[in-house]
Amino acid sequence: MTLPPAAPDTGVEHAEAKLAKLGVQVEAVQALLVRLLQDVVHAESRLEGLDAARLVEVNEQLVVAAINNQVASEAAAKALALAAESTAQDPLTGLPNRTTLLDRFVQATANTKRRGAQFALLFLDLDGFKPLNDTYGHAFGDQVLRLTAERMLSVVREVDTVSRHGGDEFVILLAELTRPEDASTVAEKLVAAISADAEIDGHAVRVTASVGIAIHPDHGEDFETLLSRADAAMYESKRRQPGGVMIYDASLKRAPEAIEAPFLAIRGPALVGPDSTHARLREANEKLVIAVIDAQELQAAAELARQQQTEFMKQVAAELLDPAAPIRIASAMLGRGPNDHPQKPLLPLVEGIVEKQIVEMTRIVDKVVDASIVEKNPLVLERARLDFASIVHAAADGHRSMFELRDQRFDLHLPAGPLAVDGDAARLEQIIGNLLDNASRHTHNGGRIRLSVVTTPESLVLTVADNGLGVTPQMLPYVFEPFVQDTHTLSLDGLGLGIGLTIARALTRVHGGTLVAYSAGANRGSQLVMTLPLAIDGTDSLSADPPSGSAPGADQGA
Repeated sequence: MTLPPAAPDTGVEHAEAKLAKLGVQVEAVQALLVRLLQDVVHAESRLEGLDAARLVEVNEQLVVAAINNQVASEAAAKALALAAESTAQDPLTGLPNRTTLLDRFVQATANTKRRGAQFALLFLDLDGFKPLNDTYGHAFGDQVLRLTAERMLSVVREVDTVSRHGGDEFVILLAELTRPEDASTVAEKLVAAISADAEIDGHAVRVTASVGIAIHPDHGEDFETLLSRADAAMYESKRRQPGGVMIYDASLKRAPEAIEAPFLAIRGPALVGPDSTHARLREANEKLVIAVIDAQELQAAAELARQQQTEFMKQVAAELLDPAAPIRIASAMLGRGPNDHPQKPLLPLVEGIVEKQIVEMTRIVDKVVDASIVEKNPLVLERARLDFASIVHAAADGHRSMFELRDQRFDLHLPAGPLAVDGDAARLEQIIGNLLDNASRHTHNGGRIRLSVVTTPESLVLTVADNGLGVTPQMLPYVFEPFVQDTHTLSLDGLGLGIGLTIARALTRVHGGTLVAYSAGANRGSQLVMTLPLAIDGTDSLSADPPSGSAPGADQGA
């Protein structure tokens, strides 16, 4: 049997075809990769060139910025130096100011301690500069000050410091002196240079100066002490003869400026010679003598007024002690004369008024008499060891009816335990009573009054405070003077003669204490503060017991 020919192998052919196709694709991919590689290389070359250009640009900007910053820094440093220099100098004369002088004083002190040398502080003042300034104006005076500064700088060394202290006063620091006498030599040269003839705005001017000298460390070690002593020496030199030089001496004291004689000569339109200078000096002395005489006359007048016031107090006391005085006062209040015969229905009213006036007049008489005694004679106290708390309670209880009548709240605060003092029980109670009376009378109805006591190791402090009328700043220094009333309190009813606080302060002083007043002003209340010494520890028992029904140390309110 014959077999037909075999069919072609299609699987092999397909694989070969697929392989050929893959080969073509590989070649295409290879070509693409080559092209991409070329693109990458080209791109990298372009990128490297771009970065280099940018780097160069940035570097250039940094260099420019650095240069600009350096210029700005140098300008700022220069401006700062100029500012520091300007703040360290007097704007008128260009001389170092007080701050610079203090710095150089510290340096001179350090050098002195290290080397064992001395230095001097000179206080220089122009004689009669004020009349010149007033006559020709401040601009003319400024030129004189600048000329003075220039002449002083021409005399001193570079290591020395010439400083303007203020006005026409100058301070010179002479560093590292070989001997104290050298300071006097320099001072005389300064006076001579300043007094040399000069011409300012067409006026021939001759100015003199007085100088005081203080040596470190002989006359002091700190700046203020040396300056003060140089100042005292300068004024003593000016007092003796303007235009002189003097070294400080322990007996010197600063002379008052009011007696300074003008000593400045201007030749030309306003010639002032020695004769005129002496004339002004005589005039100043005459005025000084007149002022002394006036002061003596004023003192004599004040003493006479004081005597008249005492006599007036005696007359008031004698008048009030007259038994017929309350009757006359009551009759006057009823609108009748003392010889009139009141109708029967008015008799009870008259009797009530008379009784009220008798009580009030007795109280006033007691205060007037007390004030007169305290003012003229020292008090003799019946001293004993006392419990101050019981005295406070007694005084407070005596015034509760007054507080209740005026609807005033009263707060009492005492520390626990006894408060031992040496004193007169009756007088201490009188002091506290006067303080409470004053507080009530200067506080409106419905107001508040507070009494408190605190202690220190050596003393006790009693404070009576109120929210009443207060005291004006003008009258505060005079609240303890007799018969003094603040103007804004005159409209308040019930005010006394104004002697209660006078007596209270006098009695407090006799007990070795103090009494002071404080107030924030009108209608802002006031505080009266009494300080008394505590009794020295001992074995003596307290002679005053607390009133029945009240314990010392208890806080109470009314």
